[in-house]
Amino acid sequence: MYNLLAGLSIIEASSFVASPTAGLYLAQFGADVVRIDQIGGGPDYRRWPVTADNDSLYWENLNRAKRSVALDLARPEGRELLQELVRATGQFVTNFPADGFLSHAKLAEGCSKLITVRVMGWADGSPALDYTVNNSVGYPMLTGTGPEPVNHVLPAWDLLTGAYAAFALLAAVQRRGATGEGGEVRIPLSDVAIGTVANLGGIAEVLYSGENRPRLGNAVYGLFGRDFVTRDGQRTMIVVVTPRQWANLVAALGLDEAVAAVEQARGVSFAKDDGLRFEHRDALYPLFERAIADRDHADLAAAFDAGGIVHSPYRTMLDAVHDRSLVADNPIFGTAPNPSGFDYPAAGAFATIAGAARGAPRPAPRNGEHSEEILAARLALSSGEIARLIDAGIVGVADKVPTA
Repeated sequence: MYNLLAGLSIIEASSFVASPTAGLYLAQFGADVVRIDQIGGGPDYRRWPVTADNDSLYWENLNRAKRSVALDLARPEGRELLQELVRATGQFVTNFPADGFLSHAKLAEGCSKLITVRVMGWADGSPALDYTVNNSVGYPMLTGTGPEPVNHVLPAWDLLTGAYAAFALLAAVQRRGATGEGGEVRIPLSDVAIGTVANLGGIAEVLYSGENRPRLGNAVYGLFGRDFVTRDGQRTMIVVVTPRQWANLVAALGLDEAVAAVEQARGVSFAKDDGLRFEHRDALYPLFERAIADRDHADLAAAFDAGGIVHSPYRTMLDAVHDRSLVADNPIFGTAPNPSGFDYPAAGAFATIAGAARGAPRPAPRNGEHSEEILAARLALSSGEIARLIDAGIVGVADKVPTA
């Protein structure tokens, strides 16, 4: 946790991955992010993975360092309280529909400088998920060896969209500081996906070639990169991106003469050209397969590390969690009193800022944990009025105490 955004407060009304990620990143840099939750939790409040008590570890980690106000958003008075909180705060992040009671036009009534960042599915307002957007832009048809498409388990478009939404909110705050102008920024998942395809040259590539890229399995397009199996059965990924790495890889495996023979036979030089190594992979891969299959992984890893060669063994997520350099000894992790009661390493801000103290990760809020204090502070509601709203079931308060 850092305090770079101290003094910036944001109302967040969101669920699933992209929009909560925007709030998480802002909170990790010191913004006061107040979630507006449905009493009892929204549609993702019990999303897997869950504990034996049905507490969502997914929700608990995407909503760290935030505060929670619980309202009954099915009732007019609950919706009005949300609208009033947005206007009183001035910054709003959501993935609710663009029309309806949380439209920017309605929220900006009486708050012309309001900034709304709205995460969407498609730009026309129709719903979409990471898994369907990914299909739409073609990546599952590039993944694996085919012919069946392969869906990626990482919700990459959600995560990119969340990070982009956090950036967009700060950009809008910067503009408002210079011009006094508020406004709405809409960030469709589909535009992040197809825009990223374009940024990586994908649109230009298929239009230039008139065809789709071939399915390559674990081979890296345009580079010498692929998975190989060592003598002791360890599958490892090796990727070469510089001439020095290539020379050191060839030397480490004792393949200088064999590679030189391929170069002479085909009239090429692999020393400085990534593309040529990729184009002639049919001749190169068998050489490397045999050489790597004759060595144990530990022996190869030492040689590769000495030569600055990029490599990594394949392992499970459970293996990764027990890697001390990744988790136990990594300063981005700490402990927090989680609402689930389960004690485990919690991630804070990913960035390291020289000279700035890194605060410990903070817990996710319990549903409605901060309802009373925020309604009193932001809307100047009296304790009697807040009690009436709680008794009427319009406002919810926390009902579960976290254990350390």
